[in-house]
Amino acid sequence: MRYFIIAGEQSGDLHGSNLVKELLIQDPHAEVYCWGGDQMEAAGAKLLMHYKKSAFMGFTVILKNLGTIRKNFSLCQKQIRELRPDRVVLIDYAGFNLRIARFAKKAGFTVYYYISPKFWAWNEGRVKKVKMYVDRMFIIFPFEEEFYRKWDIPVKYVGNPLFDELKKKMERLPSREELESELQLDSRPVIAILAGSRKHEVEDILPTMVNAVNDFPDHQFVLAGVNNLSDSLYKKILGNTPVKLVKNRTYELLSIAEAAIVTSGTATLETALIGAPQVVCYKTDPISLFIGWLVIKVKYISLVNLIADKEVVKELIGTKMNTKNLKEELAAIIVGGPKRDKIIEGYKLVKERLGEAGASARIAGEIVK
Repeated sequence: MRYFIIAGEQSGDLHGSNLVKELLIQDPHAEVYCWGGDQMEAAGAKLLMHYKKSAFMGFTVILKNLGTIRKNFSLCQKQIRELRPDRVVLIDYAGFNLRIARFAKKAGFTVYYYISPKFWAWNEGRVKKVKMYVDRMFIIFPFEEEFYRKWDIPVKYVGNPLFDELKKKMERLPSREELESELQLDSRPVIAILAGSRKHEVEDILPTMVNAVNDFPDHQFVLAGVNNLSDSLYKKILGNTPVKLVKNRTYELLSIAEAAIVTSGTATLETALIGAPQVVCYKTDPISLFIGWLVIKVKYISLVNLIADKEVVKELIGTKMNTKNLKEELAAIIVGGPKRDKIIEGYKLVKERLGEAGASARIAGEIVK
């Protein structure tokens, strides 16, 4: 069969790559085309558009790029019409993918949604579009079953694909000593900085993260950079601060980190599953933040707390994301800090609720069938 998969950012590219690998195993004659990234391409899909050219997040950022977004939507429609895929598979990325779902369904294509957008967090009414335009939804969080049940949409939780990636990566990791040598680190405990995968996130959040560094001279801070952002962007913000930039080694870095400062998103769950105590941060422009306060309906923004249904990790959002608060919370989670053991215990609950690895293979099998 022929598959057309759309992922709009780095974590979608990661999960999409594992899905592509499994589709090619379970459907040996598969042709896979994608809007995604390097990982999906490496897995065997033909890359038609890279997410770094199409991903826009935040209300003001979207407004500034409406023309480009419209052009991308028209191009994607054209490619689907020409390729005539047996399955259109949408990964998260609601603003773009729900419009594609509407187009594809009306044009007679089978539409599957893999990794539900966070309808449960805000604008719950968009679920009506899922009922109208999506043939089947595949969820990756256990609490989503109850949410979709309210809307009479049958879904079943079969695991979270992060486990698939973590299992592979952790099995191949070198020893701590080898990693310290490879990453050119000294003997001090490591604090990892994960500042996000989008340019505007890094510009909004990293400066405050960096301000905390000098208060922890007995630790070394290492920034987990991403390949789709330039070294010059990071170095401009880091300036002369003693923060080391390491790109595309996030799991390796987290595996040896005593603690982490993490921008809200999939990275918070990755950090929890690897086991590094963390402070979750989020900051954006005032207009986007104000609108977010008006529409967001959940108690927490981090996946860790949402899955646990309680505060396991501290969330510093908006004006609370400042240097003073960050220093206090970071001091509380390093070795000897009063919140460290509570976080580690909370991570056990999160892992228990997520279940076992193998979600990518199970979901690929359902898509092929």
